[in-house]
Amino acid sequence: MSRKLFIADQKNYSSWSLRAWLTLRWAGIEFEEHSIDLGQAGYGQGAIADLLAVSPNGLVPALAVGETAIWDTLAIAEWAAEQVPGLWPEDSLVRAQARSVTAEMHSGFAPVRRDLSMNILRRCSPSGLPEETLRSIARIEQIWTQMRGLHGGQGAWLFGRRSIADAFYLPVATRFRTYGIILGPAAQAYADTLLSDADFQQWETDCVADSWDHRGFSIIDGLFRD
Repeated sequence: MSRKLFIADQKNYSSWSLRAWLTLRWAGIEFEEHSIDLGQAGYGQGAIADLLAVSPNGLVPALAVGETAIWDTLAIAEWAAEQVPGLWPEDSLVRAQARSVTAEMHSGFAPVRRDLSMNILRRCSPSGLPEETLRSIARIEQIWTQMRGLHGGQGAWLFGRRSIADAFYLPVATRFRTYGIILGPAAQAYADTLLSDADFQQWETDCVADSWDHRGFSIIDGLFRD
């Protein structure tokens, strides 16, 4: 059965595309990668015709398994976990922890998404981040430090072995690197583990810096300086 993953055409900026792509790669599930140009009419409104043809909600990523569409990153990850054992921790309580922090990332941290825009190749410094953004950063660091403290004896990833949780937090590690966010030793060591992943580095190689600028998209707002 064919599997086609539809992602944003600009890998430098698409955190959700990266999460689904990494999960499938780590699972060893073969798939065809299809890029969709998001710089079309309907951008930001879920109304890009090419995307609606493959994703019912008009967003990336979307996975087509045969004739069936899966159009949410967490749903794609759960489907992959049902095909290939090992994407979640084996112990039921640890697995519940992993699902909890993954769901928190999936649905939360809006200030980080807003103020630390995904831009893998850019480097700049934060200036005057709002208090709510600082709280979100602190909560993410707390998750990383606590989970590594509990599970560090099993390996270098958030729950020892690499899991879906790591795929969901890897884009955050790129945001922290982009904006020079200072982390404690345990959280920084985990971020370094994420950023050294070979599959992520392949994705990073495919990134093109500021390739949307000529289309009028604002990638970095006034909170940051180069």
